[in-house]
Parts: sequence; structure tokens; C-alpha cells
Amino acid sequence: MTAVHRANAIAAAGLVGLAGECAVCDPRGVLYFPDFGLLAVSDLHLEKGSAIARRGALIPPYDTVATLARLAEVVSDYQPRTVVSLGDSFHDGWGAERLPLPFRQRLEVLMTGRDWFWVTGNHDPDAPADLPGETVRELAFGSLILRHEPSGTYVEGEVAGHLHPCARIVQRGRSVRRRCFAGDGSRMIMPAFGAYTGSLNVLDRAYRGLFRHETLMAYMLGTDRVFAMPGSMLRPG
Repeated sequence: MTAVHRANAIAAAGLVGLAGECAVCDPRGVLYFPDFGLLAVSDLHLEKGSAIARRGALIPPYDTVATLARLAEVVSDYQPRTVVSLGDSFHDGWGAERLPLPFRQRLEVLMTGRDWFWVTGNHDPDAPADLPGETVRELAFGSLILRHEPSGTYVEGEVAGHLHPCARIVQRGRSVRRRCFAGDGSRMIMPAFGAYTGSLNVLDRAYRGLFRHETLMAYMLGTDRVFAMPGSMLRPG
């Protein structure tokens, strides 16, 4: 990917300020920090399909291949020096062990030549078995703190996942509900990236106290762009 193509990818995304750092909210659900060459992705939940199948539910086991294909696309577009996966990268503690060899090899190719950090999550509290990369509880870059679960108290520069945010607006009598980045200029909660992940409205009580109400923004994911919606336009549900 040339510098021109990378610039085009950034131009198609939403450029926002976060605790004094420049961040790109990509409509595919990743954050890119140009000054650090850092790509953040959250809640991949790889091998969720196989985890559910082990409990006897019959669902198509295509989540991992679909998630890795989307991840490969954004890594190719941005060519980051560093990738941070913000926890729940695997749906359970044995997900990496169940990862089929072709998927493992594809993931290892994505990791080659760059720093890769696995942030521990509530679904995957330990390092993924037999995969490269460094496993950490949290990570600091510039004024940013990257972790899985958002803190219950105010933390400037926090980037987290875990809550799978989405937002709903109503315009001209039509309701639109989309996954989103949720932020207030100081903190950002990322959407879930995994193919089989759900979402939780940013007005749910689980988010209470996490954002300054007057500056809350939902960056809703569209097909090819991000739509910035102020908190005053958001609706429950």
C-alpha cells in the first residue's frame, strides 16, 4: 500500500481529536493513530462460532475467517508499525488452541514485521497459545492508555472496548441503529470488530458516568464513511 493509498483511506474515515492525539475512526471499526503508526482493534472474539458449537448450537462456523479477512484488509490499507488488539481477541481461553492451522498462519502473516500487542480481556485473560506478540494488561502511547474495560472513574486518554457500543438516531421518522465509536474528546470506546458480536446502545446505563454528556459524540459506522452524531441526537433502544 503506497502513501497515497494510505492517505485516501484516512480521508475516507473520520478524523477526531482524542486527549490531544489525532485519531482516525475508520468505518470498518478500527482506530488508527497516524503519529504512532498504531492500529487499534477491539473485541475480535475469534472462534466464537466454535465455542458456541461446543455447547451444542448449530451455527455457521465462518466468523473467524470473515473477521480475519476484514482485519487483513485494514492492516493492508494502513500498514501500521504497531497493532493493538484491545482484549476479547478470542471468545474464550481456549480459542487460540482451536484456531485452525490455515487461520493461524494467516494471522501470523499479518503480525510479521510489526509490533503486535494482545491486551487481556474478560473472555481471554491469558496469552493466546502458541501465537507471537506480547500480552499486556494495558498499554501507554503518548497521552493514551489502551485497555480492554473502561475504568469506572475519569481517565484522560483512555481507549477501551468491551461494551460493544452502538447508537440510534431518528430522522424523518426513520430509525437508524449502527455500531459506533463513542467518545467525548477525552475517552473513546471502540465498537466490536468480530463477525459474531452484538452491540449495546451508548445510552444504556452501562455507560453511565463514562462520558461528559455535553461533549458526547457517536461516530456511527456507515458503509464507506463515519457519521459524527452529537449526544443530543441519540435515542435509546
